Amino acid sequence: MYETEIKNMDLDQLAKSGQCFRMRPAAETEGGGIWSAAAGEQYVEIMQDKSRFLFSCGEAEFEGIWRSYFDMDTDYEAVKRSVDPEDEYLQAAMAFGGGVRILRQDLWEMIVTFLISQNNNISRIRNSVDALCEKFGTRKTGTGLVLDPNEGVKSVERTYNAFPEAGAVAAGGPEGLGGLGLGYRDKYIWAMALKCSGPDGAAWLDDLRAADYHTAHGMLTAEFGIGRKVADCVCLFGLHHVEAFPVDTHVKQIVNAYYPGGFPLERYRGYAGILQQYMFYYKLNDK
Repeated sequence: MYETEIKNMDLDQLAKSGQCFRMRPAAETEGGGIWSAAAGEQYVEIMQDKSRFLFSCGEAEFEGIWRSYFDMDTDYEAVKRSVDPEDEYLQAAMAFGGGVRILRQDLWEMIVTFLISQNNNISRIRNSVDALCEKFGTRKTGTGLVLDPNEGVKSVERTYNAFPEAGAVAAGGPEGLGGLGLGYRDKYIWAMALKCSGPDGAAWLDDLRAADYHTAHGMLTAEFGIGRKVADCVCLFGLHHVEAFPVDTHVKQIVNAYYPGGFPLERYRGYAGILQQYMFYYKLNDK
């Protein structure tokens, strides 16, 4: 286990932010506010107490995987200080969801999950992603956390499904995607599995990782089923181009209501995507 301090992060907010679909409360019967996070082939469980976080992994794994995944080297305090103090909506959104940050997620996983996200809701997206992982992903063993009334926090073995590789989805054929709740999106995922499989697919993904935001966006929208919004989501959450500003129905409603002249992208050039996440989370979760 490894304990560290992380400011400006809230696991509950991240799980509800619409950017990751395999983070959720873990071992609910044991209680204690423990969360699980599966990313690509990796798995970790985390307990949060305000700004203190206990990870089920050791320090080496944390530094090698999860430090980057949770974007710990970005100064979110500086981002918040930069926001116009007279922008009442954005100030309220930051106050409400200030624990949201942009996770550094697996590119292939983000392409698939945001293809699934089209005209969909978070609950159905989660169900489809889980079904896809169960059918095509490798069953693996990881380390979790439990609260023992007598001994405190203990490590425990967990089994989980890794996110499937492109080749595994491609090998299943188009019919393999049936029954996973994907609807018309199955043909988009099938096409991208073929695109991303083998050496040529790996090379294309590497080219995407090396590209700047505008080049990557163009590469993505050139593919079957990927429009501007999905491309922006992949750029933001899979490539960490934090200048990307995805506009879906919710963000469009925010902009129309509070920014009739358009959101001030120029003022926040280079990190507007972080602010978009505060706004998106606020819109979805403020009751």
